[in-house]
Amino acid sequence: MQFSLFRSTILRVSELTAHLRRVVENDDLLADVWVQGEISNANRYASGHFYFSLKDADAAMRCVMWKSQVARLPRLPREGEAVNAHGHVSVYDARGEVQLYVDEMELLGAGALWQEFERLKQKLAAEGLFDETRKRPLPKFPQRIGIVTSRSGAVLQDIRHMLERRYPLVEVFLAPTLVQGAEAPAQIVAALERVQQVRDLDVIIVARGGGSIEDLWAFNDERVARAIVAARVPVISGVGHETDFTIADFCADQRAPTPTAAAEFCTPDQTELRAQLVAAQQYLSRMTRDTVAETRRRVTFALGALHRATPRAQIAQRRQRIDEMTRDAARGMKHRLEKQRAQLTSAQRQLDTLSPLATLERGYAIVRHNNAIVTAPAQLQQNDLLDIRVRDGAFAARVENS
Repeated sequence: MQFSLFRSTILRVSELTAHLRRVVENDDLLADVWVQGEISNANRYASGHFYFSLKDADAAMRCVMWKSQVARLPRLPREGEAVNAHGHVSVYDARGEVQLYVDEMELLGAGALWQEFERLKQKLAAEGLFDETRKRPLPKFPQRIGIVTSRSGAVLQDIRHMLERRYPLVEVFLAPTLVQGAEAPAQIVAALERVQQVRDLDVIIVARGGGSIEDLWAFNDERVARAIVAARVPVISGVGHETDFTIADFCADQRAPTPTAAAEFCTPDQTELRAQLVAAQQYLSRMTRDTVAETRRRVTFALGALHRATPRAQIAQRRQRIDEMTRDAARGMKHRLEKQRAQLTSAQRQLDTLSPLATLERGYAIVRHNNAIVTAPAQLQQNDLLDIRVRDGAFAARVENS
């Protein structure tokens, strides 16, 4: 280790930042400067002061505009809007940050990012991707929810805590992805494709915390927009804070102002469900009591009517009715038997008429050869044996001449 014979003065951090502030403030260029850039990370505090960043493609600088100067603006610039800002540069001692203290501002219109946002928004709107008729309703009782967001950060935990509080029965499937930077859009699209491979998936939450227009730019990517529209299940966009809007919000089936609200939108509240269940149980109990009371009243009325009515007369009437029915049944049976007997006699007569035995009674015979009835001489040859049946019996014969 080498030691210098002459050591420079050791400064405390506050002394160094104070020195930097004096150096910067003594620079004539930095004391009166115009800077052009796009508004980013804009935030107006309750005090009325306006904090923001000015950025271009290569750099960004923190800026502040005090309440008295803000009051002179026709309106506050929007996120991504290009401006010319006048003021002086100094150092904020507490954080050692170089800041532009703005006292005058000219609005130049939308910046490059904002123009790209509006261009894509108009293009996709013309294709019908934002149409409400295309959007699907969210399931009332989802069983499986897919989440597309960063594995790190508070967003995932906030969503999980909300789901556990509202509807702990649901299963959660995470498809982790980058949510910021140049590689984020492709990863978000891939995550959407992966999470849809989950069987019986009911809904997808695409989420990210708040930030500047640059931080949220991945969700203004056309690839992400089309992947959301192409999803086979409803998609909820919970990107940024309530005032942040992205292309993903317009394409999603439901836009939530925050990631936590997205989890709230797609699940029922178990507290409300329990209250509904208790109400249903009370209703069923009340209906059961009313039904039992009504049944008891009817039984009591029926018993009273039974006691007031004498059953003997009804028994006598039913006995007479049974006798009449028995007599009618006997008559009907007798008539049917007589009719069937007559039909049987007629059939027997017809059978006797057609029977070959009746023919034999008249002196005819039935001649058979080899169990076949002989109807013509040509069927026989000399010496053939014949079986001849007559009225009183049968006998054999032999053919002498054919």
